[in-house]
Amino acid sequence: MTEPILGIDLGTTNSLVGVVDSGFPILLADSDGHRITPSAVFYPEASGKSVAGGSIAAAPLIGRPALRARAAHPDRVITSAKRLIGRRMEEIDHVPAFPIVGSPSEPARIGIAGRPLLPEEVSAEILSHLAAIATERLGTPVRKAVITVPAYFNDAQRNATKRAGESAGLEVVRILNEPTAAALAYGLDKLEDHSRVAVYDLGGGTFDISILELHEGVFEVKATHGDTQLGGDDIDRALAEWLQQQSAAQHTDPALTADPTVATRFLEAAEAAKIALSEEHEHHVSLPFYDGVHTFETTVTRTTLEALAQPLLARTRRACALVLSDAGLQPEDLDAVVLVGGTTRMPAVRRLVADIFGQQPDLSQHPDEAVALGAVIQGGILSGNLQKMILLDITPLSLGIETFGGLMNIILPRNTTIPAKAGELFTNAVAGQQAMAINILQGEREMAADNWRLGQIEIPFTPGPKASARVGVQFTIDENGILEVLCRDTATNTDHILEIRDSAVDVDDTQVEKMITASVEHAFDDMEERIWTEARLKAEELLPAVDQALAGITDDDLPEHDRADITTKAAIVAAILDEDHHDSRKLKAAVAELDAATQELAVILLSKAMDNA
Repeated sequence: MTEPILGIDLGTTNSLVGVVDSGFPILLADSDGHRITPSAVFYPEASGKSVAGGSIAAAPLIGRPALRARAAHPDRVITSAKRLIGRRMEEIDHVPAFPIVGSPSEPARIGIAGRPLLPEEVSAEILSHLAAIATERLGTPVRKAVITVPAYFNDAQRNATKRAGESAGLEVVRILNEPTAAALAYGLDKLEDHSRVAVYDLGGGTFDISILELHEGVFEVKATHGDTQLGGDDIDRALAEWLQQQSAAQHTDPALTADPTVATRFLEAAEAAKIALSEEHEHHVSLPFYDGVHTFETTVTRTTLEALAQPLLARTRRACALVLSDAGLQPEDLDAVVLVGGTTRMPAVRRLVADIFGQQPDLSQHPDEAVALGAVIQGGILSGNLQKMILLDITPLSLGIETFGGLMNIILPRNTTIPAKAGELFTNAVAGQQAMAINILQGEREMAADNWRLGQIEIPFTPGPKASARVGVQFTIDENGILEVLCRDTATNTDHILEIRDSAVDVDDTQVEKMITASVEHAFDDMEERIWTEARLKAEELLPAVDQALAGITDDDLPEHDRADITTKAAIVAAILDEDHHDSRKLKAAVAELDAATQELAVILLSKAMDNA
């Protein structure tokens, strides 16, 4: 048997690891028999011993032991690090119980254990623990792994996840989108060829909705949407805040909600209530002496929980509508709607999905284990220990560069199947130009300024006439969704390569949705602006050329009425350019008339050039 490859679901709330053993995908349990490991890390106080670098910190506790320490040390237990990974401080939409530090434009760090930790360092501890479980169960170390991420994770988040795996001593052979993993777990045996499946994945901290199609053993992602800042954690916080408000009505001490230990106890009570209310219609909450003095008791009903969750769940409805639109499908075109993620146990979620898609969702998959099982299957495929199947993911937003005039030139369109490679040849727009700035963009708008800038490459070249330089630009997206941009000066064959890592403008999922919505809402205006810009560039190029040509032609060469006609039409074009209101059709018509009026002039210039030659 070839070297096995682990499949790992690095979840916001829980994580799992598995491997293909004797031809079967299995999830591995720890020494206590638990397959699910809470994604929690407790960093104890440093010991009294010291070394050259300072005090020695005790080894972190992972999983359930970390959660047990949360009540006593809420600021030293890290949970939901996945919601922070690869993100800047200014993008953090909630304040966790533990401290986060850094300036707005810097990566978010967790201020703990005497030094600021990157979220990927916390994730690396969890991955090391999962790898240790696999080593103990299999009796031999496994060095390679497939790790899942939300489909809407941007490049910085994917790279940070990959670095976490590498820090844990793993070779990350594939970053796999969670909906694709869930579709693999759902299985080919349940589907006929050309079947279409929607995967609705609402976990602890992220949400994905993807539509996949099976064709000749190939799962292809047709469209995807999501929100990497939406999940069960948000419902827990909403319920915890409600509980604290009820408590405040009994106890008016304003310091209660500010105490992290108290806040943690309310959050734990909210988590337990949410889980219980998936099966029960009401749940009794009891917090005796939660602050050492006060006691709080109340009964929470499922109706109350669903009312608190409704605004959050409503955000998934819009994403479902967009994914159907992108795939060009109606709800009745789907063969199944598969639910994944622990939050989909809520009856309100299942009713919502049934209402959106017009059919009862498929509940055959274990909500917490389906993604991990799919990762295991993919690891088995890559290692050759399972029957070969092909996975085709897509890029959720178009990728391109800015061209002359501030236009967006798309190299790889949105929903391109990856891995993918495409390129174009560009030239200098101005005579004497010494370099070309390649601005790499991601987005759906026609104008470069309305899209996100992922990076820039400066290509120097020898100055020359307009259109004398030739620069090839090639975009490559690997199977992990990581973008590499290669720019080549064809005169010298000099390559400049940029790999998009921790880009200056990360693609935030909420902003992605806004981008797609804006592209639809402003489609006609954007196209009008593009048409105007292209017409303006042509006019601005034509007018100086006409002036220069007329200056070199005598009245004997060109009759006065022809010269006057060209001059008049050129003046009309110039006047339209000066108008405050942009009328692209008017400008295009005027440019076309000027172009037609100069045809005789072009013949005369060509004849004179031939005579001179």
